[in-house]
Amino acid sequence: MYRLLSAVTLQAATPGGRAWGCGRRGAHQRAGLPPLGNCWVGGLGLGLGLALGVKLAGGLRGAAPAQPPAAPDPEAWPQAVPLLEQSLAPRSPQTPASPHSQCFARAIESSRDLLHRIKDEVGAPGIVVGVSVDGKEVWSEGLGYADVENRVPCKPETVMRIASISKSLTMVALAKLWEAGKLDLDVPVQHYVPEFPEKEYEGEKVSVTTRLLISHLSGIRHYEKDMKKVKEEKAYKALKMMKGTMASDQEKELKEKGSKSNEKNDFSKAKSEQDNESKCRKHGKKKNDFEQGELYLKEKFENSIESLKLFKNDPLFFKPGSQFLYSTFGYTLLAAIVERASGYKYLDYMQKIFHDLDMLTTVQEENEPVIYNRARFYVYNKKRRLINTPYVDNSYKWAGGGFLSTVGDLLKFGNAMLYGYQVGLFKNSNENLLPGYLKPETMVMIWTPVPNTEMSWDKEGKYAMAWGVVETKQTYGSCRKQRHYASHTGGAVGASSVLLVLPEELNTEVINNKVPPRGIIVSIICNMQSVGLNSTALKIALEFDKDRSE
Repeated sequence: MYRLLSAVTLQAATPGGRAWGCGRRGAHQRAGLPPLGNCWVGGLGLGLGLALGVKLAGGLRGAAPAQPPAAPDPEAWPQAVPLLEQSLAPRSPQTPASPHSQCFARAIESSRDLLHRIKDEVGAPGIVVGVSVDGKEVWSEGLGYADVENRVPCKPETVMRIASISKSLTMVALAKLWEAGKLDLDVPVQHYVPEFPEKEYEGEKVSVTTRLLISHLSGIRHYEKDMKKVKEEKAYKALKMMKGTMASDQEKELKEKGSKSNEKNDFSKAKSEQDNESKCRKHGKKKNDFEQGELYLKEKFENSIESLKLFKNDPLFFKPGSQFLYSTFGYTLLAAIVERASGYKYLDYMQKIFHDLDMLTTVQEENEPVIYNRARFYVYNKKRRLINTPYVDNSYKWAGGGFLSTVGDLLKFGNAMLYGYQVGLFKNSNENLLPGYLKPETMVMIWTPVPNTEMSWDKEGKYAMAWGVVETKQTYGSCRKQRHYASHTGGAVGASSVLLVLPEELNTEVINNKVPPRGIIVSIICNMQSVGLNSTALKIALEFDKDRSE
């Protein structure tokens, strides 16, 4: 006991015991009282030692064993749980605020809210967005999770499948070869790839060219192999579009007739046509892409020529040039053309282009390499439970949908295309401008809508050359004005994407103090399939354009 008391007294009196002594003494002095002497410290230590000794003595006299501490009452600290949950909740990693981004605070807040709504509506695990204004990235942010199982949040550096935006990348390779005189867009593809057999349609020999392949006018099938179902689907869409354009005229005609009997007959006829149309639609309805087995191929193909075996012997669904039929396999054939025209393997040639464009995180998707910040991909099962997507090998469609990238790299790509598109307008006012990666006339060709094509993600547009394009249009004064923009969407197993370019409406008379690129670029990638993102990207672009104009 003597030793215990001595130890406690010594601890209080030595510098090591400043946690008590100095803290109390400091408070005493701050209160303006006379300083405490060393005897106060010793007295404190002695008093504590005596109190401890009495307690120990009581325990030695046979006190009852100590009871385990009672479980904490959750109701006694109701705010603890929400605080804990808040600390574990995923934050939204984003690029640090810059002077440029501060100018777009309202647009960023509005766009973030829009993305949250879209994410919640479709149940997407994660989504990443990037926006650039006049060539400068002003906002990039990740929402939700890149990896749900390991609780890895999305961030601007997250790498995801970009799906069919790969087609726009492949177009750059074709355009560079065309500019160099190594590729003729209008000769039969057999000139470069004799392994692809010559084709006939309804007994007539026909030619498939590179230009037709680029704009999906070749007649080569997509994932659906049943020609009858595809043709019935096309006929249904054509009928629906025709009825839509005739609807207003029919209404006027009915009003002019004014006869109830005629109206009744017309109504009966229309109802009969609708019933027949529904039966035809039900009979000829084709599966969507995600129900097609070829989308989930696991076979590894060594090169583009080897991939041709999947479809090269299949008949053409339409006469080349006559109808639009979106085809990823058509871009597999284009990859083979790039190889033969360039003399390089397709992936090697594309990596050179990515290096030139400073797209350092854009690579082909392969399972074996370690790719940092790669997201996992998800889908909902029949019970609406989130599950991992099955393993797929995209080596058969590198050119049409097989690349991985980030929103930052896609912004760089979009700005390079916009610069090339606009630089010709600025040359007269600024002779020191560097040339674009593609020539202005090449970009004008690429972003010019092609007749007989469709833009599935915006009915007001047309497909051009590996891009969908909507042209400026205004029908009525003080009413909606359709802005000119170019975009491409993507849909892959467990992934959705969009890259949208909204050029500034330039006045050639007042561009002396400006330099290209001028416009808004929006890129969005998501690790959930079947998410339509084009309209969201367009709304975001218009929000930033509004702040930019003010």
